[in-house]
Amino acid sequence: MALQVGIVGLPNVGKSTLFNAVSNNAKAQASNYRFCTIDPNVGQVDVPDPRLDKLASLVKPDRIVPTTIEFVDIAGLVKGASKGEGLGNKFLANIREVDAIVHVVRCFEDENILREEGVINPVSDKEIIDTELQLKDLDSIEKKFQKTERAAKTGDAKAKVEVEVLSKCIKHLESGKNLRQLDMSTDEIESIADLCLLTLKPVLYVANVDEQSLHTGNAFSSALIENVKLENSAVIVMNNTIEAQISEMDNADDKQMFLEEYKLTEPALNRLIRSAYGLLNLITYFTAGVQEVRAWTIHVGWKAPQAASVIHTDFEKGFIKAEVIAYDDFISLGSEAACKEAGKLRIEGKEYIVKDGDIMHFRFNV
Repeated sequence: MALQVGIVGLPNVGKSTLFNAVSNNAKAQASNYRFCTIDPNVGQVDVPDPRLDKLASLVKPDRIVPTTIEFVDIAGLVKGASKGEGLGNKFLANIREVDAIVHVVRCFEDENILREEGVINPVSDKEIIDTELQLKDLDSIEKKFQKTERAAKTGDAKAKVEVEVLSKCIKHLESGKNLRQLDMSTDEIESIADLCLLTLKPVLYVANVDEQSLHTGNAFSSALIENVKLENSAVIVMNNTIEAQISEMDNADDKQMFLEEYKLTEPALNRLIRSAYGLLNLITYFTAGVQEVRAWTIHVGWKAPQAASVIHTDFEKGFIKAEVIAYDDFISLGSEAACKEAGKLRIEGKEYIVKDGDIMHFRFNV
């Protein structure tokens, strides 16, 4: 599943520094001027999951394969982007392609880092981005509304329903609110899915604070946290520069010493990656054998045949049964054989909804 999370924000807030820290196979240029990032950088990121290592310690496979997410470093947006200012059209098109958004907000003062928006104000900075995305969504919806309204007047029942949904969205956007705050049914959301609306995408905020505020946060980050409460969005407080330094360390002992120096139990990036994974409503199941212990990404609520399809489409087409062991049972008993003997290996059919952490083996015939 090639799911993507876009890193967005105003120019010079620490987006590319965060991308450099979070990505394990790509490095973005981080410089002190607008539009340093023009074409989006894409990096594949391992999702940290200690369960994978625990499984591997028992199975002792030839290789360990974690699940991944793609992070996209998108050019900094400026006021007026919805009308093409700066790299507006390119920026907005790049956001449209991602599944979720990590919005980096500057929560530190540093006169050496260029800023054109005046005094540091994370709430107004966030609102600049929100407004531009809302205006772009409004433009997209109004264009569809005109076409759909004409169809509704001819008696098209589907168009009548869509007109109601579009009208509700227009009213909400005109009030200055993001569509993810609007109460809509699954059917209503699906009726406008073709528009790939920007403010409907789930968002995770990163409050990029100074080193002194790493553990406590500051007035800037507190203001941001208070502001996004109604969105039900999480805010991760971190120092992007420190995280970038940690990520560049290849030696495990050096990394551990650096973490201890800053009184960190783990890199904040781990929390960010896990939160992004959760933001996309994803869970993990595992396959475990002597050749490979591997994590697989699926959506919450997927049934066994759908889960099998991420290994190979033939697994879904020819699905017969799934052998399933709960993660806790495997860890406590120590092996697949022990789980079988204890009656902890279950045979599940096509209607089984896969649970996070399930260890699975699929039977199929094609």
